[in-house]
Amino acid sequence: MSQSAVLNLHLHPKQEVAFNTPATEALFGGAAGGGKSHLMREAAIIWCSEIPGLQVYLFRRIHDDLIKNHMEGPQGFRELLAGWVECGFCTIIENEIRFWNGSKIYLCHCFNEKDRFKYQGAEIHVLLIDELTHFTEKIYRFLRNRVRMVGIKLPKKYVGMFPRILCGANPGGVGHQFVKSTFIEGATEYTVYRASKTEGGMLRQYIPARLEDNPSMNDNDPGYEDRLHGLGSESLVRAMRHGDWDIVEGAYFDNFERRRHVVKPFPIPDHWTRFRAGDWGSAKPFAFGWYAVASDDTIVPSGVAGAPGIVIPRGALVKYREWYGVKTDAQGKYIPDTGLKLHAEAVGAGVRQRDNYDTISYGVLDPAAFSQDGGPSIAERMANGTSANGSTFRRADNKRTAGRGAMGGWDQLRGRLSGDEDGRPMLFFFDTCIHTIRTLPALQHDEANPEDLDTKQEDHAADETRYACMSRPWAAKTKTPAPKVPQGHVQLPGVPDDGNGRRRIRI
Repeated sequence: MSQSAVLNLHLHPKQEVAFNTPATEALFGGAAGGGKSHLMREAAIIWCSEIPGLQVYLFRRIHDDLIKNHMEGPQGFRELLAGWVECGFCTIIENEIRFWNGSKIYLCHCFNEKDRFKYQGAEIHVLLIDELTHFTEKIYRFLRNRVRMVGIKLPKKYVGMFPRILCGANPGGVGHQFVKSTFIEGATEYTVYRASKTEGGMLRQYIPARLEDNPSMNDNDPGYEDRLHGLGSESLVRAMRHGDWDIVEGAYFDNFERRRHVVKPFPIPDHWTRFRAGDWGSAKPFAFGWYAVASDDTIVPSGVAGAPGIVIPRGALVKYREWYGVKTDAQGKYIPDTGLKLHAEAVGAGVRQRDNYDTISYGVLDPAAFSQDGGPSIAERMANGTSANGSTFRRADNKRTAGRGAMGGWDQLRGRLSGDEDGRPMLFFFDTCIHTIRTLPALQHDEANPEDLDTKQEDHAADETRYACMSRPWAAKTKTPAPKVPQGHVQLPGVPDDGNGRRRIRI
């Protein structure tokens, strides 16, 4: 064999864990610089060379990123396979790599959800997705459904390991929440387990990736870590340098902080006004929240031993209960962004039941629920309920963004999260409102309209919270700076002013 036919492929120990895992649906993810993309290229080459007829599909969302990251450069496919191309062992034609044994690597992109249908008839033996958090859950579920294998003879060492999916991802992006809930929440790192049928039924695993796991990065670019620390915000550094999935890059509500906004349940004073808000959903989850309005400054326990209490300012909203209509699988795990498909009467009765014995002053509901199409509206049917136990609402103010002097709902929500002139939040959540807490921080800006958030995400609890905020508009007061006193003068109360609005005496 000529020297040019020998490929110089090398995987670091953590990459080998991901390469050799028995899991057939694995996420190798976390920090930037962990060697995820390089692993995918080398794995694709090795598997194609050892398994005749293998069909490998490598995805990134944007085509230009796909070419720049995987085809070009000193570690791209063209350079890695240069010797084999020279010897005729493989050919590279546009976005397709063909091997002598009939195996192929397809470089694919899927920018919009409608683009997924281009792969309707594909038989994907190996699905590689680089930066999974850049994709929506709908795209991922569709592509996973295309993963199948018929008529491929596997070497003994690979039996049971194919077909397979290997994904790489950093925290953040439009798919952050579904990736986190699919691979990370409720799972133990490195543990392989069988996903439910509704989740594809594959052997699933999360393998954390850290910058330290990729010595090549430190050897070839020793300044990379410093540049990660230079990203700016502490939260972004934690996400990209340390792979912290509780931090979201590019979050719309980047001012949400669990330590500031989430409180342990406490007895709501009877004289506080209570109301509820709702966002209708059937195939998608519905979301209802119950709120109390603080009538005076109130100190509540922080829930942390030895920590000072938390001040709930007068006028602050406290979401003390939620009902989120999300479907669960056989193991009781939430199926992200999938609704219960309950009929409106049952939902109305369920809301009324969850009012308990609270005195509800009013309710606001998604205006779309009031539309009529040849019959009673969703809101009317909810009011009918079951056994006359329905729930009533008025139309919520659905304005999302500010314009022409009118305030927007997202501004109201963000403003309350930021807080008053003393920095005290004006919106709190009981820690039992788990779906609001898990989905709100993950929401991203709309790429086409940065003032709005991306509606392709699980935004139902956010919409409901927006309706609640718009039902009680609030604006932070600006602190008035104390008037400057000229040097040599002291302001004293009760002393007549000098005609210029200042009271002073000379000393």
